[in-house]
Amino acid sequence: MIARKTALDLLAAALAVLLFATAAVVGAAINDDDVLTLKWPPMFARWEPHVGPGTPAALIVAGLVLLYGPHVARRLPWRWLPLAAWGASMAWVWSLALIDGWRRGVARRLAYGHEYLTALDDIDGIGHFLRTFTDHIPLESQDNWPAHVAGHPPAATLTFVLLDRVGLGGGAWAAAFCITAAASAAAAVLIAVRTLADEETARRAAPFLVLAPAAVWLGVSADGWFTAVAAWALALLALAATRAVRAPWAAALGAGVLSGLLLYLSYGLVLMGVVAVAVLLLARSWRPLPWLLLGIVPWVVGFTAAGFWWYDGYDILVDRYYAGSGGHRPYGYFIWANLAVQVASVGLATAAGLRRAGERPWRTSGPRRALVVLVGAALAAMLLADVSGMSKAETERIWLPFAVWLLPAAALLPERHARWWLAAQALVALTVNHLWMTRW
Repeated sequence: MIARKTALDLLAAALAVLLFATAAVVGAAINDDDVLTLKWPPMFARWEPHVGPGTPAALIVAGLVLLYGPHVARRLPWRWLPLAAWGASMAWVWSLALIDGWRRGVARRLAYGHEYLTALDDIDGIGHFLRTFTDHIPLESQDNWPAHVAGHPPAATLTFVLLDRVGLGGGAWAAAFCITAAASAAAAVLIAVRTLADEETARRAAPFLVLAPAAVWLGVSADGWFTAVAAWALALLALAATRAVRAPWAAALGAGVLSGLLLYLSYGLVLMGVVAVAVLLLARSWRPLPWLLLGIVPWVVGFTAAGFWWYDGYDILVDRYYAGSGGHRPYGYFIWANLAVQVASVGLATAAGLRRAGERPWRTSGPRRALVVLVGAALAAMLLADVSGMSKAETERIWLPFAVWLLPAAALLPERHARWWLAAQALVALTVNHLWMTRW
């Protein structure tokens, strides 16, 4: 039976590779006249084998996590484990980013092309920016916003405006902020898994949260910042719902404040509500809801009073999306290629873990059931984003807030095989980062 389950795990990993390869072959075949608006489908990247100053660092970090990660995760006192996961994740993200070099991999990532920092000189004041924000979303509008600014509610851009206003302007500071925040998601997910499942499950998941292939896109992108906000909102909600903290109301209010911010960072992340409902169902408590809503309301009132109505922004964005690449990218390809590209983001261990999670889920109980429900909710949110048609390509970056909640599925794999699966995760990340120049 054990050998059979291991064989099925390997089969799941092989099928994941096959799915990605099929998406690449089909994508190349149908990409005449650049209909997919991708250089190397299904990834938003170009083929460019390279090494950089981060190469030796990435190999060292991967090696240390492989050798010592599972042991440290088992033995380290819990109060230090989330911090250790945060620090190790930050080392992994930084080293992968630096494979592309300091300028291309870090300092210029958010400061060229359609990125946020390119619009800062056009923002005279925050009040005027919010009042006129939707006027500059349409492609035909005069001085329309760059794609990333237009594609998100204004809090995404205001993040970098505020960094600039406090003296942390420029691409390097923006990158450092995003990486630091993004890496903290490992700690947040770890806390949530321990709270909703148990400590043993969280400890087994910890090395996989650290050595995530998603780190290729966590550094450096604003979506890493969004991922952290979503992860901490859910972690606080889990603590509040299970009453695992002294002041559950304060944790619920904090979850609400972060959830409200999330609404104004990315339209699509309203789907994190699916995972939030799963958290409340697992905790069998709706008590946090009033405090959660109380934390959200000031954001809605504040942005609306300042002149930005969330739904108007989204509605106008849909028109811009279909007027641009979203209008000619074929839905029939991306409905499955979006999922195929996640193999590069969540890795082969997660594919095998998801197979284990899908094995008679109705018969599970205890910590395993909690983990399956949590992972299943994140997968459901991802599928909803997929069928919406508003996520054609670039989902290896856009879906990071969902993807990090799939990573704990690897905790379902046999502990004796952990190092082999961690090696597979590291190999995916290192291969992607060295063979392609990822873009967003």
